[in-house]
Amino acid sequence: MLPVHVGSVGRAGSTGRADDQRPGRRDARHNGVVPTTLEPTQVAEPDADERVAEDRPWIVIVWNDPVNLMSYVTFVLQKLFGYSLEKATELMLDVHQKGRAVVANGTREQAEMHVFRLHEHGLWATMEKDGGDE
Repeated sequence: MLPVHVGSVGRAGSTGRADDQRPGRRDARHNGVVPTTLEPTQVAEPDADERVAEDRPWIVIVWNDPVNLMSYVTFVLQKLFGYSLEKATELMLDVHQKGRAVVANGTREQAEMHVFRLHEHGLWATMEKDGGDE
């Protein structure tokens, strides 16, 4: 457990006395903020299994659709991911023949951005945690 200091700041203008409840009263010594003492608290560290699950990369999947031409899918993969014509064509053929292809992997944030950009280009894409079977 790691100690973390948590505290709060009292209501501006309040000196803590029961007779000082007038609105608009400010404590000029502290510029309207009354400091309080910070109290330590304990924060649990995640288990090793939780850390491994968080570290596991996310994969981005492009799905076959009846709308986009194969040449367009190849173009988008080249444009968004910087793939060579050969690599983009290989992935496009996987999408066309197998119904899907894993086109990228990374952190959750990276995968979300890839999916967003693929959607902007009209492709069907999803993301999921990498199960290690790709």
